[in-house]
Amino acid sequence: MLEKSVLFRIDGETRVATLTLNRPDKLNSFTREMHREIGAALTEIEGNQARALIITGTGRGFCAGQDLADLDFTPGAMSDLSDLIDEHFNSLVRRLQASPLSIIAAVNGTAAGAGANLAMACDLVVAARSASFIQALVKIGLLPDSGGTWLLPRRVGEARALGLALTGEKLSAEKAEAWGIIWRVVDDGDLQQAAAQLTQMRARAITAIKRAMQASANNTFNQQLDLERDLQRELSTSPDYIEGVAAFREKRALRFEGL
Repeated sequence: MLEKSVLFRIDGETRVATLTLNRPDKLNSFTREMHREIGAALTEIEGNQARALIITGTGRGFCAGQDLADLDFTPGAMSDLSDLIDEHFNSLVRRLQASPLSIIAAVNGTAAGAGANLAMACDLVVAARSASFIQALVKIGLLPDSGGTWLLPRRVGEARALGLALTGEKLSAEKAEAWGIIWRVVDDGDLQQAAAQLTQMRARAITAIKRAMQASANNTFNQQLDLERDLQRELSTSPDYIEGVAAFREKRALRFEGL
């Protein structure tokens, strides 16, 4: 029996889920079956009321993008990639961006092509010092997909985004941190602990922050002020806010009860 290409678990106490891409011999590159397993895992994670999600990989790679061996290159059989992108890659990054969960990418090795953009579609990225990021698709005559042409220039600016996309240059984790692609670099042995620490954020505020940040790309300044006001109204009447203020005033640890 073949081992699943995606593993996941939910910690019953913390309600933090971990989804692990599990094709280490292929640097965790995507196949259609892997996409289906990811979708099923996310559905179960959401259905079990997880409050945060860590996405990582096994072996030397986080994710090397699409596995070309999963495509048909026989003469006359090659077709455009738009259906594959729309059905699998776009639906995945849209789902991550829209999720109310706090989603952390723990990049343990190579993140190339759609793998690099999968990481950027998460809320925060923490990377092992040995990790690297590559916009590799130009090397096979394609452009960055899975949101890469939207996410990358917003993180590093147009000049650096174009440079990375046009050259396919490998970026070290340290340089990715300096350029603002990722949140933090840690020693390899500290990666999972660092990712777990980032999941301590609260889900109500996370959902509102994600909504506000995403809306800011199209809102005017006055529209953004109104949105901040409306979201703050919702949060300031929630149990999390009441508990947060009480803990601050009493100088004690937070005791959030959940969503």
